Amino acid sequence: MNNLNKNKRLIIIGDSAFAQIAYEYFQYDSDYEVIAFSVERAFLKKTELFGIPIVEFETLQENFSPESHSIFVALTYHAFNRTRTRLYEESKVKGYKIATYISSRAFLWRNVEYGENCFIFENNTVQPFVKLGNNVILWSGNHIGHHSVIHDNCFISSHVVISGFCEIGANAFIGVNAALSNNLKIANDNFIGMGAVIISDTEENQIYVGNPAKALKGNASDMKFFK
Repeated sequence: MNNLNKNKRLIIIGDSAFAQIAYEYFQYDSDYEVIAFSVERAFLKKTELFGIPIVEFETLQENFSPESHSIFVALTYHAFNRTRTRLYEESKVKGYKIATYISSRAFLWRNVEYGENCFIFENNTVQPFVKLGNNVILWSGNHIGHHSVIHDNCFISSHVVISGFCEIGANAFIGVNAALSNNLKIANDNFIGMGAVIISDTEENQIYVGNPAKALKGNASDMKFFK
C-alpha cells in the first residue's frame, strides 16, 4: 500500500517473532501507526523494539489511553491459543478497541464476516459466505472454502485447504499443507498435523495425522508443541 493515512494508533501485545511481523504489516500495510509494544511484567526483558517502547501490560492504560489507542495481540498458538485468547480478553476488559489486520494482498469476497484480533496474511483466498470468529490467525496462502465457519481462537498455518461448508471448532490448530474435505466438522481443541488429510468429522481435544488422517492416543492440549 502507498500513501497510507495513518489515523489510528496501535499497541502490539508481544515482542517476539510474530509481534515483529505484525509490526511490519500494520506499519506498512494499514492505517495504523504502531506506537508501542507491550508484554506482561514477567517477560519484560528489554525496553524498546524498532525504536519504539516496550511497556508493561499490567499498567498499560496508565500511559496509553484506551480511548485513543487500539491493541493487537500478536501471539501464536502457545498453550493451545489460550495465552493469546487471555490477553485479547484482558485488553478488552481494560477498555481498548481491538484491531484486525487484512493484507492488501489477500482476497476476501465481499460478504465474508470476521471478528476482532484476526490477522489474515497475504495470498489467503476466503470465498463467499465464510465466517471467521474473533482471534483467528490465517498465515500465508490458505484456501477457505465457501460457507465455511472458523470459530474463535483458531490458528491456521500455511497452504491449508478448507473445502466448502466446513466448520472449524474453537482453539483448533491446523498444520501446514493440511487438507479438509467438504462438509466436515473439526471439533474444539483439535491439532491437525502437517499434511493431514481429513475426510470425516473429528472428536474434541484430539491429534490427527496422516492420509487419511487418524487420531493418535493422548490429548492434543497435552502436546509439548503447545507448551
